[in-house]
Amino acid sequence: MKAEITKEKLGKYFALTSEALKEVKKNIIKGKEKYAKEIIDMVSNYLSDAKHFEKKGDFVNAFAALNYAHGWLDSGVRLDVFDVKNDKLFTIK
Repeated sequence: MKAEITKEKLGKYFALTSEALKEVKKNIIKGKEKYAKEIIDMVSNYLSDAKHFEKKGDFVNAFAALNYAHGWLDSGVRLDVFDVKNDKLFTIK
């Protein structure tokens, strides 16, 4: 079976990661603002990269950038930078 990264699949993951980013921005743990800013900046940069690659028709690199973006969000959750409970958006302990 050959796996394929389609425009629809990219759309799903753009939506998922964008929703997760909005969620963390509202749930920064007090005293962790500096770390939160670094993570949010990285996620924003990777989302921007993903959009750039998608516009070029490079769905593989767009998908990779989305996965890096979401990985940053999950690491922030696991390191107690963000206080979120949604296990559909994040890898929760």
